[in-house]
Amino acid sequence: MRIRIVDAFTDRPFAGNPAGVMILDAFPDDERLQKIALEVNHAETAFAHRLPEGGEADWALRWFTPATEVNMCGHATLATAHVLHTTGVHEGPVRFATRSGVLSAEPRADGSITLDFPTAPLTAVDVPAGVTQALGAEVLTAFDTGPNIGDLLVEVADEKTVHGLAPDLKALGAHSERGIIATARAEDPGRGYDFVSRCFFPNVGIDEDPVTGSAHTALAPYWSERLGRTELTGLQASPRSGRVRTELRGERTLLSGRAVTTIDGELLA
Repeated sequence: MRIRIVDAFTDRPFAGNPAGVMILDAFPDDERLQKIALEVNHAETAFAHRLPEGGEADWALRWFTPATEVNMCGHATLATAHVLHTTGVHEGPVRFATRSGVLSAEPRADGSITLDFPTAPLTAVDVPAGVTQALGAEVLTAFDTGPNIGDLLVEVADEKTVHGLAPDLKALGAHSERGIIATARAEDPGRGYDFVSRCFFPNVGIDEDPVTGSAHTALAPYWSERLGRTELTGLQASPRSGRVRTELRGERTLLSGRAVTTIDGELLA
């Protein structure tokens, strides 16, 4: 079986967020999918197979971290669409049947791919006791992001604080289902991005996710309200780094970025 490693939300190798992608005839049992994801050992491995024509979706898609299956993953969806388009398996827009409903991906003339995802419903909450200590920085505001992504979104003082975070991951895991999205306004929007973020997901086996598409379904409405614009660009300031263009459309959020295939090989087991 063919397996590819794709760096998503970047236009160069060894940056952005790597994802494993496998195009299958059908899904094997869950145990085997989980073992493959653990063997690949990236933040996510995506598995897809074609669906019969005439339905609401073209492909079935599932995402696994090394530890568990997840409800939503942006970068592995982008990576899967990239593989389908670059290999000629699927041309034009593609619709995926997923745990989060039907998600679409559309290739653009500039080489990017735009994902259509549900907007995360943000609910303001009191800053949970212990979050500031676990994160290692003062938390200004906190929001629950709803069941699809299951994160706590927190704003900290400034961009420099986001870059310098060195959280206690074990302590962070007690405060949300998946993890923590830490964000701040860009210090200089002239550098091509409007806000920065970092994402820590210890509860699903990911200490720090390099670039998280799903988190931007929460970051887009959060910063669109504060900055007064529906089209923004986010910089995820992990060591690999990557940028996500967002467009808020009410209950849907468009996420755009590029992808690069770095490894193309065979699963022998």
